[in-house]
Amino acid sequence: MQLGNGVNGGVKRFRWNKEGVQIDFVIDEKKQIWIYDIGPSTAQTTNDPSDLPPNLDQALPLTQIRLAGEGSVLGTSHRVVYSALSHRLLYDSHRERKESPDLHVLEITTKDPLTGLEVRSQFSIYTGIPVLRCTAIVTNKGTAGVYLQTFSSLSIGGLNRKQPEWWKDYRIVIPHSNLFREAQWRRFTLPELGMDYCGASDFNLPGTRASVILSNQGTFSTEGHLPMGALEKADGSECWMWQIEHSGAWRWEFGNILESLYIVAGGPTDNEQWTKYLAPDESFTSVPVGLAVMAGNCEDAFAPMTQYRRRIRRKHADNENLPVIFNDYMNCLMGDPTEEKVEKLIEPARQVGSEYFVIDAGWYAEDPDWWETVGAWEPSKIRFPNGLKTLLDKIRAAGMVPGLWLEPEVIGVKSPLLGQFPNEAYFQRYGVRVSEQGRHQLDFRHPVVRSRLDAVVDRLVLEYGVGYFKLDYNIDVTQGTDVDAASPGDGMLEHRRAYMSWINGLYDRFPDLVLESCSSGAQRLDYHMLATHSIQSTSDQQDSILYAAISAAVPTALTPEQSASWAYPQPDWSDDLISFTMVNSLLGRAYLSGRVDLMSASQLELIKDGLTVYKQIRQDIKNSVPFWPNGLHEWHQEWVSLGLRSKNQRYLGIWRRGGDESCCFPIKDLVGKDVKVECLYPKKAAGSLSWDKTKGVLSVSLKDTPCARLLRLS
Repeated sequence: MQLGNGVNGGVKRFRWNKEGVQIDFVIDEKKQIWIYDIGPSTAQTTNDPSDLPPNLDQALPLTQIRLAGEGSVLGTSHRVVYSALSHRLLYDSHRERKESPDLHVLEITTKDPLTGLEVRSQFSIYTGIPVLRCTAIVTNKGTAGVYLQTFSSLSIGGLNRKQPEWWKDYRIVIPHSNLFREAQWRRFTLPELGMDYCGASDFNLPGTRASVILSNQGTFSTEGHLPMGALEKADGSECWMWQIEHSGAWRWEFGNILESLYIVAGGPTDNEQWTKYLAPDESFTSVPVGLAVMAGNCEDAFAPMTQYRRRIRRKHADNENLPVIFNDYMNCLMGDPTEEKVEKLIEPARQVGSEYFVIDAGWYAEDPDWWETVGAWEPSKIRFPNGLKTLLDKIRAAGMVPGLWLEPEVIGVKSPLLGQFPNEAYFQRYGVRVSEQGRHQLDFRHPVVRSRLDAVVDRLVLEYGVGYFKLDYNIDVTQGTDVDAASPGDGMLEHRRAYMSWINGLYDRFPDLVLESCSSGAQRLDYHMLATHSIQSTSDQQDSILYAAISAAVPTALTPEQSASWAYPQPDWSDDLISFTMVNSLLGRAYLSGRVDLMSASQLELIKDGLTVYKQIRQDIKNSVPFWPNGLHEWHQEWVSLGLRSKNQRYLGIWRRGGDESCCFPIKDLVGKDVKVECLYPKKAAGSLSWDKTKGVLSVSLKDTPCARLLRLS
C-alpha cells in the first residue's frame, strides 16, 4: 500500500495498487473517506496532492447505507447516493492482510457518531486477476436498534477519471436476459439512457439527478437482466464491469455527480421490499459484488471476470473432468418418462459417448397432470413397473452415472405432503401462504424443510445410486416472506442464503455428487448459485437456430466449463442441422438430448464425432477465457461466433444463420503470426478457411445455411 505524504488543506490520501487495479482514497478535513479514483494500474495518475479533485462532492462514501426515517442530504431519494448516514460515516482505520496465499484484502473501518454503527468495507483481490470483490459488514455498536433500508457493497465515483465530457466519451453495456433469450448484451450511449450534459454542473448543482437503475425483486434473479453491467470508454481503452453475486433481489445504480460518473451496487433495498432490523451488537454482511477493472473494452473484461469466477467457485471434480451428459427432456421425452421410453434411449446415449444419463421431470408422477402435486419425490410405480432403481441400475450397467431431476424449493398446492410442514416453513404474507402457479414456496431457514429435503436426497443417493441432480426451479416469487423477518425482502434474502447453505451441505456429505443449477433454463444465472453449483442450464430455448445466439453469448455470464447448452438432434434433420445443434454445446458443457433412439447409424456417428472432439478439447475448455472476434453479437445477427483462448490453443465456434456466404473474423492477438486453421467438427464439410497473417483475419466461406463449424487455431 502506498500512503500519501501530501496534505492539502488537511486532506490526506492513500493508494492501494494490487494486481493491476489502482484505487485512490482521500480522507477529508471532516475525517470522511472517499474513493476518488479507480482504474487499471496502467492509467496515468500522479502522486501529487494537487491531483486531488477540486471538489470532493464528486466522490462517494465507501458504502451507501440508509436507515428507516432518514433520507438524503442532497438530490433525490430516488437515487441511493447522498444518504444521510453515508455522509456521517467517519474514517477510523484501515489495514491490509492476506486471507490466503493469493488473496489480498484491504479493510477500512468507518463509524457513525450518531447511531454507533460501525462499517467495515472490504476490498479483496486475487493474485493475477484484476477483479475486486467488494463486501461490507455493518455492526450496531450503539444502544438502540436500527432498521437498515439500503446497504451497498460497491460504491465508487470518479469512474471517468476527471474527463469532463463524460456524456460523449463513455458507453454503458447492459445484459438483457429473458426466458428463451438469455445473456444478450447491448451498448448504449449515455444520452440514449437519459444522461447528458445539461449545464447543471456549471452552476455547482450535483448533475441532472438522472441515473440508470437495474434491479430484481423476485426469486428469478436473472429474469429480465443479468445482475451485471459495464462502463467502457468509447475508444475501448478502459472498462469497469460489475456482477452482483446474489440469487434473489439485487440493485445497481449508475449516474453522475457533477463531472463524475459513479456506480453503486449490492443486494436489495427498500425499493425491493428489504428492511433489516439490527439490534445492538448484531451485524449484517452485504451481498458480494465483483468489479473487473480493465485496460480494454467490455469484451476484454470477460477474460479476467472468467478467471475471477473460477477462483471464487467451490472446487469440484465436475469442473475438472467435464463429463458428457445426456438428459431425456429437451425435444425428447419433455417431462413424460416411462420405463420403456427411457430404456430405448440408454444404448444410443452410451453409443455416442455420454457419461451421465439424467432422467428429467416426471419420474415421480402417477398422473400426467403433476404440476400441482409435487413434493413427495417418490418414484412412480405406474411409469416404472419394475422399479426406478432397476432402471437406474441399467443406466449404470451401460457405463453411465444415473441422474434425476428435482425441484426441492417448492411443494404443489395439492401435494399430499402439505400437512407435514409447519405453517412457518412456507413463505407467507400477513399470515397467508404465498402460492404461485399452483405451488407454495418452502422457506429453507426452517429446520423441518432442510431435514425433509436432506432425507429425500440421502434416500435417492444411498438407496438408488443417484450421482447427479438437476435442481430446477420454475416459479418467480416476488412477494418475499414476512415470517420471522423485518420485511418480506429480509425474509427472502435470508432464505436464499439458507438454501445455498443447504446446497453446500449436500456437497459436504456427497463430494462426488454433481448438482446442476436450473431455473426454467437460466432464470438464476448468478454467482451466488454458480459459486457453488458446478454446472448450469443456459436456456429452455427449443429452437437450435435461435439457441446459437445464446451459446455464443452465455460465457459473458459464467465460465465455459459450467455452461450447459442443449444439443438436441432429431431424426428428420439434415446433417448440417445436426452439426449446428452439436456446435451449440461443444464450447461449454456437452449436454445432449433429442430423439437419439430414432436416429440412423450415420446420424449417431455424426453425433459421436462431435462428442469425441469435445472429449479431446475439454481439458483446454476448463482453462480458457472467451473472446468474440466481431464483438458481442445481436440476437438476429446472421453470422455468430465465439472463441475460447487457452494457453496454447484457440477454438472458434462459427454459426451461419443466413446472410452472405463469407464472413471475416479478426483476431487481434494473432496479428503477424503464422496460424494453422483446422475444422474439428464436422470434419467432412469444412468449407473455405483462409488466414491473413498480416491483418490477423480469418476468412470463412460456408455455402449452406444454417450450418456451423468448430475450428482450432494453433
